[in-house]
Amino acid sequence: MTTTPMGFGRMLRKEDARFVRGRGTYVDDVRLRGMLHSAVLRSPLAHARIVSIDTSAAEAHPKVRAVLTGADLAERGLAWMPTLSADRQAVLATDKVRFQGQEVAFVVAEDRYSARDALALIDVEYEPLDPVVDARTALDADAPVIRDDLDGKRDNHIFDWEAGDRGATDAVFAAADVVVAQDVLYPRVHPAPLETCGVIADLDPVTGKLTVWSTTQAPHAHRTVLATVSGIPEHRIRIISPDIGGGFGNKVAIYPAYVCAVVGSMVTGVPVKWSEDRSENLMTTAFARDYHMHGEIASTSDGRILGLRVRVLADHGAFNGTAQPSKYPAGFFHIVTGSYDLRAAHCAVTGVYTNKAPGGVAYACSFRIAEASFLVERLVDLLARELSMDPAALRLANLLRPEQFPYACATGWEYDSGDYPKALRLAMELAGYDELRAEQARRRERGEYMGVGLSFFTEAVGAGPRKDMDIVGLGMADGAELRVHPTGKAVLRISVQTQGQGHETTFAQIVAHELGISPDDVDVVHGDTDLTPFGLGTYGSRSTPVSGAAASVAARKVRERAKLVASAMLEVSVDDLEWSPGRWSVRGDPTAGASMREIAMAAHSDLDLPDGIEGHLDASCVYNPPNLTFPFGAYICVVDVDPGTGKVVVRRFVAVDDCGVRINPSIVEGQVHGGLADGVGMALMELMAFDTDGNCLGGSFMDYLLPTAVDCPSWELGETVTPSPHHPLGAKGIGECATVGSPAAVVNAVMDALAPFGVRHADMPLTPAAVWCAIQGRPLRNDLAIE
Repeated sequence: MTTTPMGFGRMLRKEDARFVRGRGTYVDDVRLRGMLHSAVLRSPLAHARIVSIDTSAAEAHPKVRAVLTGADLAERGLAWMPTLSADRQAVLATDKVRFQGQEVAFVVAEDRYSARDALALIDVEYEPLDPVVDARTALDADAPVIRDDLDGKRDNHIFDWEAGDRGATDAVFAAADVVVAQDVLYPRVHPAPLETCGVIADLDPVTGKLTVWSTTQAPHAHRTVLATVSGIPEHRIRIISPDIGGGFGNKVAIYPAYVCAVVGSMVTGVPVKWSEDRSENLMTTAFARDYHMHGEIASTSDGRILGLRVRVLADHGAFNGTAQPSKYPAGFFHIVTGSYDLRAAHCAVTGVYTNKAPGGVAYACSFRIAEASFLVERLVDLLARELSMDPAALRLANLLRPEQFPYACATGWEYDSGDYPKALRLAMELAGYDELRAEQARRRERGEYMGVGLSFFTEAVGAGPRKDMDIVGLGMADGAELRVHPTGKAVLRISVQTQGQGHETTFAQIVAHELGISPDDVDVVHGDTDLTPFGLGTYGSRSTPVSGAAASVAARKVRERAKLVASAMLEVSVDDLEWSPGRWSVRGDPTAGASMREIAMAAHSDLDLPDGIEGHLDASCVYNPPNLTFPFGAYICVVDVDPGTGKVVVRRFVAVDDCGVRINPSIVEGQVHGGLADGVGMALMELMAFDTDGNCLGGSFMDYLLPTAVDCPSWELGETVTPSPHHPLGAKGIGECATVGSPAAVVNAVMDALAPFGVRHADMPLTPAAVWCAIQGRPLRNDLAIE
């Protein structure tokens, strides 16, 4: 198994030729004949009963073609729709609203401006109810019940879930020399893609076929769910996902306006388009994180980490709309043991409803691993401080060793491969770790506050094996279909959908590697359910581990079929042929052979093939991964903190990632750069805050801050390569690793800088105000609603 880049390695992205010229096609670029536009009336209140809705004035608007309410949808059996976590969500509110921004009515008009103007003509009378904003009070006996639409529901509890061995963990803690505990918040943040969500629904009244252009990361899953909700036969639904301006998990779910657009097309008989604005995207679409965590770590007096114990309160908003495998209500949080060899571990997670927007997506991590990694890395740093040990030395003493793989962790995961100490030592070498500590000591003598923070993470990507994982009953295997045309050019059809990761390049390189042809001779088709095989879509860094594996297997099948054709062409036994890139040759006589192009032409010709051997060169594969793959990394962050203002400057960031075999190093590095910026943003500025009335305080980019180039250093990257035995190419996936590992490195660096002030912990985001308050001994509480 190779450990070097494949399929031409570091090459420019094929799709960039259209993007840099502004020739991409997004949902908002689609124009259909007779198309109408729509807008959503949203609730100004977080919790209120709907007394009445009067739409008569809006319906009288000369350019309005239809106004839909929850009552209208209820007549069609469409007022509620299933979520991806076996809950149900209101499409348009009928009984009451449960979060600020919830959909109340849907207006279809001749243009977008008229649709929005008509929203002001709808008169809704609300009876305000007390909102539940703080997840920690959601289970109080006197807390208002949010989901009284559910039969017999008397509280705001969603689930209790646990992993690991509670008894063994308690015994380890009882015998430990040192126990360190900390409450840690991973606050609510938003994926905030550059392109907001949008949809165009076109139900042909003659054929009964529904065509939907949608900003979706999972076209086939959307088709199945829409068929279930609408009653339209699945084979008459076509989902087209054109170019997408970022997703990050935000575009996995089906949002109520998508269903409303379909109904709007049913009612009007013409295409209906809906595009949300930035405030709608931030306030109402799927958020991420919002985990209130209590962690405890146990060790010996000399720093041997023994066990981990975790309790979590998960805020899921008004509807449980998380997108994660059905058997894992807390996602993959139980990888909270991280990269360390522990004797025992136990985690327990409780999910609750609150009057906030629903969601909880795999935002740049595989199903809650970002939260898990952040918690364990903060605890390891706190343990190092308690033991007066260097945090790098503590990690090196406890990281998994290469000979321990495959490794079964204490909460049930089986890690595939890795050399963790090598990655951390490389990061320390690239950063000049000893020199940084010496510099820090000198600066402190001068009254300057420099911090050095480390994190080590293990991701779990490639969801997933069908025996363990599904979403709404759909197994997570992916398909690939490959066809080589007579001239040797190939078309690969895949079931995953790119949102900027470079699938059109990476997947072409996989096929090129297997067939020995140029990536320029391979076109990759995706994003259209009529043209691609079924699959569960792109999120959780699953594209290369699952669909990439399917593409590799399909290409190998084509190569073997080419061998049979070559044997007929050369009139030799297949056993006498040997493969070299792009060519089958006669063993012992390399001049006698045939290239893939020659074989492709022969496969479509009148060549006499043996009985039972079909012509043409095509193959398909449905890939059911045997296990997940486990990329990992070691990060070191260097910050400077101004104690007078609390401002944090990230001066350096060293990231060493191991994603197994790298197909295109340029794309890998681009994914890491983006993920590191994500991490800096979450650590230092991003927060979706609410006041005590449930009003969202992050509804614009004036209030919800994102990092820019000014806030980020020049990233310093390194790599190790440990092939995965669970993947035909040894690849592991990389798209979200940097977002998993980087927030802890930044926060650990800031806490390291503030150690002279006695600051032990402060919650993200570490804004200047938060840092300044921590220095004063009164850290901010970001888990509290703002008065």
